[in-house]
Amino acid sequence: MRYICSVCGYVYDEAAEQLPFSSLPDDWKCPLCRAGKELFRAETENAVTAETAGRPLPEISLTDLSAGRLSIICSSLARGCEKQYRTEEASLFRELAEYFRTITPAPENADLNDLAGEIHKDADHYRNVRAAADAEGDRGTARICVWGEKVTRMLGSLTDRYLKEGEDMLADTGVWVCSVCGFVYTGDEAPDLCPVCKVPAWKFDKVEGGRQV
Repeated sequence: MRYICSVCGYVYDEAAEQLPFSSLPDDWKCPLCRAGKELFRAETENAVTAETAGRPLPEISLTDLSAGRLSIICSSLARGCEKQYRTEEASLFRELAEYFRTITPAPENADLNDLAGEIHKDADHYRNVRAAADAEGDRGTARICVWGEKVTRMLGSLTDRYLKEGEDMLADTGVWVCSVCGFVYTGDEAPDLCPVCKVPAWKFDKVEGGRQV
């Protein structure tokens, strides 16, 4: 049996490794992107489709979205523009993202468990949107959803680990964020290539004390 990392596509081949995937320790991580074991899927599992993705997507207008969600959308669009070397559009989307961020009210009684739950919900939403995009032949939206789901599932994995390990998780390791797609990597150095969007290491920012440096 072969198991595939849902973040970077690394393949764990039980025949080649001569060790069943189920025998790997719970804290085993993907050698390429360091995703948790729970983010691997058996190769025989079906790809997401419009029929299996979940409930139909409701129609949502931008006016229905909160300022916080609009900030996230504009930030993602800015990164997409940067990837396409559209610097003027990227700058405008960053301004919009910052504006919506400043008017976003602080959440009440939020904790890390709430955040973890919301992250996992967002990952499932990406699957639904991707299925709809595939059904319509919208390759651009489908690609965005592929990146978004991978990045979000990695964030979910890291958040779950932090809930279990606390600050020990961050001891003796660096935290790096891809400035293009938002992928988060833990390690002494940034990866040579982003496991999600394939940009080089210099596109990663190091996070120290909760801030990018």
